[in-house]
Amino acid sequence: MTDESGSQSGSGSGSESTSESESETDVDADATSQSEADLEFDSLESFLQQYIDEYHEFLSWLGTTVEDVGPGTMTMAIPYDEKLTNTRPGANGDRKPDIHGGIAATLVDTAGGLALRTELEKPLTGNVATINLNVNYLRPATGDLTATARVVRAGSSVGVSEITVESTTDGETEIVAIGQGAYRIFREE
Repeated sequence: MTDESGSQSGSGSGSESTSESESETDVDADATSQSEADLEFDSLESFLQQYIDEYHEFLSWLGTTVEDVGPGTMTMAIPYDEKLTNTRPGANGDRKPDIHGGIAATLVDTAGGLALRTELEKPLTGNVATINLNVNYLRPATGDLTATARVVRAGSSVGVSEITVESTTDGETEIVAIGQGAYRIFREE
């Protein structure tokens, strides 16, 4: 067999074999890097859940759970509970009460800010503070809420996230709110 330089080489040796080994090494390195990143986010997910359960009484009282954490993303949920609903005088008993809009806004704010932490060099240090929050309510929520945040931009001092809130009732999931948050990022120096 002739290689690119015109030299003869035997089967199973030479540049062909080397490039296959290098490719396998690159794939292995990529897989290792990906599994390390997954482990890092799994650890962050566990840390955040423990922090909510032990130190954040409001989010804990709401039953907030961290469902998923990834690069630039965060998914959190709050289960439906009668204590979180609007009471409507004269409402007939056929319809399940709606979850108060402030509960969805809490998910928008919290998931959006925490998603930004995944973009920091050290996600568990520094601080993030909301500077603007916009929530558009699309329909009443009558079931469990799940918010998925995606980082739009994480600058040196300000970050922006977009958040979608879904509600699942009787096995049917619908988007009930969309939001956007701007956050001041205080990076550790």
